Amino acid sequence: MTNLNPGPAPGVDLDGDGPGLNAPAQALLRRYWRRNLMLMAGLLLVWAAVGLGCGVLFADVLNQFHLYGYPLGFWFAQQGSIIVFVLLILIYCLAMNVMDARHHRELEQLKRGD
Repeated sequence: MTNLNPGPAPGVDLDGDGPGLNAPAQALLRRYWRRNLMLMAGLLLVWAAVGLGCGVLFADVLNQFHLYGYPLGFWFAQQGSIIVFVLLILIYCLAMNVMDARHHRELEQLKRGD
């Protein structure tokens, strides 16, 4: 009989900390991913608040105000949440560029032993 579940291939990283990384590098990698997840969670929360909150839940209150001749609640439901989504993608890209640069600097310092 053959083994139907031979296990992971050699060199596969099961714990997500990177193959063969030392403890300080693993800590850097965990901190990097924690920051990434916190950023994504925050941006998704903003998007949900704008898309669901402004477009649906608070639409009646927002409809008292007008933007370019349209009620504000209607505007958020039709266009505002999409515009906010695109802006959040831009914010995510810019923030990840900063986080990536910081992470690479920290890895380089770790390699040099600073």
